[in-house]
Amino acid sequence: MTETRFTEEHEWLRMESDDVAIIGITDYAQDQLGDVVYVELPKVGADITRGDAVAVVESVKAAADVKAPVSGRVVEVNEALSGQPELVNEDPSDRAWFYKVQLADKGELSELMDENAYREISKK
Repeated sequence: MTETRFTEEHEWLRMESDDVAIIGITDYAQDQLGDVVYVELPKVGADITRGDAVAVVESVKAAADVKAPVSGRVVEVNEALSGQPELVNEDPSDRAWFYKVQLADKGELSELMDENAYREISKK
């Protein structure tokens, strides 16, 4: 299994291939949001920059931006989330991935946290 990396904003990133990463939000993030009712995904082909808001998650409590953990080009989005936003609550770290990005700079991966570091910042 490929190592998952994390941001302080509660996004996760898992490498799918040498230069393509899958991006989603963490279980902690979906728990804080509550019942997700809508997900706005980025456009395939969009160039994104690390830190940019590239997707939106709306819940019964709030709306939150999903920020890009790395820079690159969006190569695929999870269309299932458009019709089933509740997947974000049910399976945030697998079936509810948001988008895949072809990395512009693999060096940015070193800026992300490993699971132990993320666990420390997300303690309740």
